[in-house]
Amino acid sequence: MQANPEHPPVRDFFGMLSAEVDSAIKVFGWPKFRGKQLLDWVYSKGVVDASGMTNFSHHDRAVIPRLFQFATGTITKQQISEDGTIKLLITWPGGSNAETVMIPDGDRRTACVSSQVGCPVRCKFCASGMDGLKSSLGAAQIVEQIWHLNEVLAKTQSVDQAKAAQPCVPAARVTNVVFMGMGEPLSNYNQVMQAVRIMHDPQCFNLGARRITISTVGVPPKIRQLAEELLPLNLALSLHAPNEPLRKQLIPWAEHFPLPEILDACRYYFSKTGREITLEYILLSNVNDRPEHARELARLCKTLRANVNLIRYNEVEPLPFKRPGSKNVVAFQDILRNMGVNAHVRKSRGRDIDAACGQLRRKEARESLVQLGTGG
Repeated sequence: MQANPEHPPVRDFFGMLSAEVDSAIKVFGWPKFRGKQLLDWVYSKGVVDASGMTNFSHHDRAVIPRLFQFATGTITKQQISEDGTIKLLITWPGGSNAETVMIPDGDRRTACVSSQVGCPVRCKFCASGMDGLKSSLGAAQIVEQIWHLNEVLAKTQSVDQAKAAQPCVPAARVTNVVFMGMGEPLSNYNQVMQAVRIMHDPQCFNLGARRITISTVGVPPKIRQLAEELLPLNLALSLHAPNEPLRKQLIPWAEHFPLPEILDACRYYFSKTGREITLEYILLSNVNDRPEHARELARLCKTLRANVNLIRYNEVEPLPFKRPGSKNVVAFQDILRNMGVNAHVRKSRGRDIDAACGQLRRKEARESLVQLGTGG
């Protein structure tokens, strides 16, 4: 059955590769260059209102909303830290919402994106999974997070330049993406990979694959599938414990995927891509930050090509876990380095806002309940 040009299906623009956009506009008999113009308006100029796409005729501008919907989510909460970290809560029609964060570091601006609403993993120390998994995000919703961050970046930069009476310069944009927000990316594999391809597409965000990191608690079949994509993506394993008993205490999903199987899949990933694995290790005071844990972790690192990212815990109410002191963090890192492990301590960013992933969403939910309870 042929598509009816009068009533074509409305597509989520942010969920489409450039070639898919080119194919979609053929419904109206438009030439291919129109797709390139449309992509340029959205991804280069940040324009999603068809009325502002001035190199389209008035008639064609009226047609565009019949073909595509663009930014369907709304920024319902926004926080900007003193260190420049930006945190957004984006809410889509129907009420589902997710957090995304932009972390500045010199010329690097890293978007930390969510792949799900809530999280199925339910790590004991994490706010994201406290209420379990609500739904998975589509590729368009994942990509849209970066677009919103770019828009906020551009507005913030314009305000700062106006205050300082500085000349306008090209808008700052996201340079790197990490799938370290809400959710387990590999349990939403198809949508995450479509989003990755859109980010990588030269006519979309044009991000190099080496600028994209996928973080997982470890799903061996999906790690192996990711290796077969033959994209030099960075793979980060959220380890958080150097042995299986402690890992099972902290990460309930560990019951499904034994650590030896995960490490074997990581070795396979390195063999196929040549990309060293990053082990993400959140330090919890008096839980996994003792010298014996550091020595265990160092021995584990000897079994694969890996570096270690040490992360100081951001405390979450009402969870009992505490942030370790600086001396313990340095001592932990020193043991790793002395045993030949490349270990770094990640800078803590956004400490003056809801730093831990999932906190802003939970805060918004609590406020909504209070308003409902008081009739506000």
